[in-house]
Amino acid sequence: MVRRHPLPPQWLFSDERLAIGVVRLAALLPPGSGIVLRHDSLARGARWRLLRRLIRVARARGLTILLAGAPDVARRWGADGVHLRQHDARRAAQARRLGLRLTMPVHDTREARRARRAKADGVFISPLHPTRSHPGAKALGLAAWLRLARLAGGQPIALGGMAAARARQLIRRTGGLNPGWAAIDAWEQKAARRGAKAASIFGSGRVENGGVPRPGAQRT
Repeated sequence: MVRRHPLPPQWLFSDERLAIGVVRLAALLPPGSGIVLRHDSLARGARWRLLRRLIRVARARGLTILLAGAPDVARRWGADGVHLRQHDARRAAQARRLGLRLTMPVHDTREARRARRAKADGVFISPLHPTRSHPGAKALGLAAWLRLARLAGGQPIALGGMAAARARQLIRRTGGLNPGWAAIDAWEQKAARRGAKAASIFGSGRVENGGVPRPGAQRT
């Protein structure tokens, strides 16, 4: 499949469990990274305001912002693309008509084939490793992950227990596949290690998640 633009090599998946707000994390990401904004439980207005704050950071740092949900909403709200859940795969054609970058989650063979039919630009394949986001879920492991990556067709992006060191190892073990990687906890841990320096730069550290973080996993 010919892709219009390469997708970022590294991604932050937003999650309402984050203790550090997603806007603050966005400001700490390396330039050229991507963000998938989920935060599905937020009221529509609060979610729009959160996205607009992320877009301001993105413009300053060269980030790509995808909104999980409907393509028409992603376009209207100013996101660079849309992250379509599997049950919304039929809306892939709409995303392409609107000129949006399109990604989808992949967990198994059926979903990989659906993402291929949808001509997704990128596929977040998970969980490669055990992850706190999906407690008890069986990790795919490298061999199964590679099978799904080749079947899905779009740019493969590893999700689930990922961090920079694991991403480098994955690239070495996949030959010319050149996968990207995405994480939730790894970025928060990196921000926490910056400690006082981050706090002095980004102020009071108020919660940017639109409210108190909720426990439990979100849909990818």
